[in-house]
Amino acid sequence: MADRGGVGEAAAVGASPASVPGLNPTLGWRERLRAGLAGTGASLWFVAGLGLLYALRIPLRLCENLAAVTVFLNSLTPKFYVALTGTSSLISGLIFIFEWWYFHKHGTSFIEQVSVSHLQPLMGGTESSISEPGSPSRNRENETSRQNLSECKVWRNPLNLFRGAEYRRYTWVTGKEPLTYYDMNLSAQDHQTFFTCDTDFLRPSDTVMQKAWRERNPPARIKAAYQALELNNDCATAYVLLAEEEATTIVDAERLFKQALKAGETIYRQSQQCQHQSPQHEAQLRRDTNVLVYIKRRLAMCARKLGRIREAVKIMRDLMKEFPPLTMLNIHENLLESLLELQAYPDVQAVLAKYDDISLPKSAAICYTAALLKTRTVSEKFSPETASRRGLSTAEINAVEAIHRAVEFNPHVPKYLLEMKSLILPPEHILKRGDSEAIAYAFFHLQHWKRIEGALNLLQCTWEGTFRMIPYPLEKGHLFYPYPSCTETADRELLPTFHHVSVYPKKELPLFIHFTAGFCSSTAMIAILTHQFPEIMGIFAKAVLGLWCPQPWASSGFEENTQDLKSEDLGLSSG
Repeated sequence: MADRGGVGEAAAVGASPASVPGLNPTLGWRERLRAGLAGTGASLWFVAGLGLLYALRIPLRLCENLAAVTVFLNSLTPKFYVALTGTSSLISGLIFIFEWWYFHKHGTSFIEQVSVSHLQPLMGGTESSISEPGSPSRNRENETSRQNLSECKVWRNPLNLFRGAEYRRYTWVTGKEPLTYYDMNLSAQDHQTFFTCDTDFLRPSDTVMQKAWRERNPPARIKAAYQALELNNDCATAYVLLAEEEATTIVDAERLFKQALKAGETIYRQSQQCQHQSPQHEAQLRRDTNVLVYIKRRLAMCARKLGRIREAVKIMRDLMKEFPPLTMLNIHENLLESLLELQAYPDVQAVLAKYDDISLPKSAAICYTAALLKTRTVSEKFSPETASRRGLSTAEINAVEAIHRAVEFNPHVPKYLLEMKSLILPPEHILKRGDSEAIAYAFFHLQHWKRIEGALNLLQCTWEGTFRMIPYPLEKGHLFYPYPSCTETADRELLPTFHHVSVYPKKELPLFIHFTAGFCSSTAMIAILTHQFPEIMGIFAKAVLGLWCPQPWASSGFEENTQDLKSEDLGLSSG
């Protein structure tokens, strides 16, 4: 029955007048007019216009007017042409500089963008907007948009910093904002998802905190957290907010998180006892579970930052055992970083064996940590000269292949590990395979690569070889799916404006940058040559005018003006 209903509904939609071209009632008269002018209609209008112009050439005296314009242009002195070409060179140079700046800032050409958005609808670009819902072009557009959405999924940074103790201190020192509005807005949505539920109205403190997570102003959020604590001294989410945003040191943040843990465990046990009473109680248990896991994870990160690494590892292992369904939180990436700090490489390999699986989503931390472990076994004795002379051993081949695999997954990481680009504070959200993920990985893992002697040397010698293995253009990948084309736009939203976003693959310069650069150079050269060699340029201009205007009066005026300019130059020289 469901299948029949679906077929009937699809048939009804297909038979509706809206799906027939030309009968779409949602289009206005302007859209229908533009659609009528598109394609062959525009060509017919153009031919009709040419015919009308030819028929009216005698009444409008087009030939006489054209001759008068030519005489006027030939009566101008070469000084005018020097000024004209010089001004053209200056204007085109300014356009070139603006296009270059806009392209490096936004990754696209300003002229091309304006042309597509404003001129394309006038030249037949509305066809795509009125395509049939069931047409192949519309289906391809929908499939492409769905693919872009899945490729550009933004993930919570597993190692995100503390706003008060780290991000705010950076702002105090540098005066720069490390977080973008888009990034903070995503965090606000995460907090509302993790820390609120439908039963918040039953507890006044949770009602206040529900409003606090929606506040944009940090002082207002902190004030709301204190109001919630006045209503309920055991409000765990209020302590969480204060630890994240008000605490100015990691020690203060840890103290507040311990208070949050005490309150969160009490609420979690109460929710466990009531979880089967109603769906609302089940939702409340899920919320309290999220709060408890978040608090324990942040406590582990506090212990890691304060040097108590074994304690941090224990908390993370307990979390992964107690709440195995929450693998989406990527706690194993926190565990990997802490184990690398302990130099417990067998334990790191055990974690990778579990999470570096084909069925699980990859990350830069997984791929590059696997490459680091294989590099560690050969990097100390690796020498490019020796390898080129005797060839690579089996272990070296495995290490190089692991590096190639990691670079294919995220090609932005090596420049940060090799310190070819400067690091900034990582954002609170990352885009996998993007520049934001590369910054987040290198910020925490650069020290681990430096600790292993020769690891960065091997990376420097081999990472660029990855791009010879990947087909170009990027229709398909080698070991992973093709590199998504939407990472640059998403990374520009996640990363601050003072950071130069890394782009892969490198974009070719737009046509208009080449055009404006060539036009600027050519007009500047013509202006200089006309000023320095008026006689030679006069002969050249005469030849050009002779090709286009064979009448004898077309070039006589330019000859006279060239002689005038030459005599003026001689007079100035004798004076």
